[in-house]
Amino acid sequence: MKNKLIILVVALLFISPLSSQELFGGLAAGPYNKLVIREAMVIPGHGGPPVGPYDIVIKDDKIVDMIPFDPVTAKSRGVVKREEGDRVIDAKGKYVMPGMIDLHPHLRTEPMPIEYIYYLKLAHGITTMVPGSDRGLMPGIEQAKLSKENKILAPKLFPIWSYGATTKFDKVALDDPKNTPAVVKKMFENGAHVVNAGNLGWSQALLKAVCKAVKENGGITTYHIPPNTTAVTKAIDAARLGVTMIEHHYAYAESALDRNIQDFIPTYNYNDENERFRQAGKVWSQTNKERLLTETVDSLVYYGVTMLPTRVVYEANRDILRAQSLPWHKKYTHQLLIERNGPDPNYHGAYHYDWTSDDEYYWSNAFKLWGELIFEFNKRGGRVAYGSDDSYIFATPGFSNVRELQLLRETGMHTLEVLKSATLNSAKTLRQEKLGLVRPGYTADLLIINSSPLYNLRNMYHFGALTEDSNGNMVRKGGIIHTIKDGIVIENNKLMLEVEKMVKKSKENAVPTAMETPFIMD
Repeated sequence: MKNKLIILVVALLFISPLSSQELFGGLAAGPYNKLVIREAMVIPGHGGPPVGPYDIVIKDDKIVDMIPFDPVTAKSRGVVKREEGDRVIDAKGKYVMPGMIDLHPHLRTEPMPIEYIYYLKLAHGITTMVPGSDRGLMPGIEQAKLSKENKILAPKLFPIWSYGATTKFDKVALDDPKNTPAVVKKMFENGAHVVNAGNLGWSQALLKAVCKAVKENGGITTYHIPPNTTAVTKAIDAARLGVTMIEHHYAYAESALDRNIQDFIPTYNYNDENERFRQAGKVWSQTNKERLLTETVDSLVYYGVTMLPTRVVYEANRDILRAQSLPWHKKYTHQLLIERNGPDPNYHGAYHYDWTSDDEYYWSNAFKLWGELIFEFNKRGGRVAYGSDDSYIFATPGFSNVRELQLLRETGMHTLEVLKSATLNSAKTLRQEKLGLVRPGYTADLLIINSSPLYNLRNMYHFGALTEDSNGNMVRKGGIIHTIKDGIVIENNKLMLEVEKMVKKSKENAVPTAMETPFIMD
């Protein structure tokens, strides 16, 4: 009996820990002692064109080698023994690029499962997220820890912290810039990395102190500039005061007004979202376009701020019927999102009641000028990063990430620049030096795509893009076959099947919303 126990103990020593496949029910596997991706064309992530093919060698969670197999090197090397590993993925004819970094999504709340968001994000190429604290900061911190330990199947998570969170400083003390170094130090001791500066614009001195302290502690600041404080702090001011990244579209047009204040209507109330978003479109028609695209752009570039456009979450404002009727809502948009997209004044972002043709006119013009601003900023050396701000305003997780790429392309940025915004630019903005490139020494956060995203960004939707086959039939080609996060290979088709189940369950006994009732067949 004693000998049998010894044999059993010795045998257990040679059994590897539970694989991710066992942990995630077949949705993923790894990391591997050695994983080889064979014969892939590589989009490096720094804005350069594809190169390859390469055999990419990954050990655990790191890229350790990239072996070229182009005709020139193949001829000079003669017959070469190909790399073998615990797993070999044939990527001939496919494209590998860095995993994308979404610097501003939302997780929303129950009854929508958090896995619904994680799976859609992963399946559409997101390997790192900076989520808002919809479900609370402490649960967000715990989720980030579990993701880092690969105990949940989710992107890397860097939750957004409000200034002063987890400290014992009261409101008066937090408003005093002299206390900022102590406040921020305590936050970072408790695990902060991304700090929201959204409620600090009322005081330039406080905003500057917070930005300085966060940077000194190795973190970053993210700033949604609310219209109710643009009289004090506009986009140029935020850049000058040291904000890392400016979210969305706010305070750019305001920086080039021919007066200091937007021409708010007398009945304006910031807390009335219907009016707030209406006026946020109109302000672009009040700005001085020439100054906006010259002086404002030059100043933003000079101060080194990052633009985080999140255009996709505002697209409904220029065409609400398009947003409401997107083809994936029925199968892939959770019923909670359908209901909370509204219109319903009780929910944030559900403001499209009495949304008129004039409102869409102003927002169409806003999108055009905003796009010109982004293009000029990028052209002059400014850093454009990548975020979605989903799951709000008909921006379904994952799908909105691909659409955001398309909307950045719409500005005139080259597709390679667009992909750089989602990879290396966002990694630099987040201060994560080993993310954002396909290169030895970097983290194995990668995408294996069936067809080139440079030819068609729609190839990154999980269902791919419509094309014609050799027989003249319309077929879909593309899709991200595998998302690899920390060396873990994810089966994206299986993720989407799980999403389908969640959505189907969510729609059981669902009551049609006001936007749906006119179009239901009797």
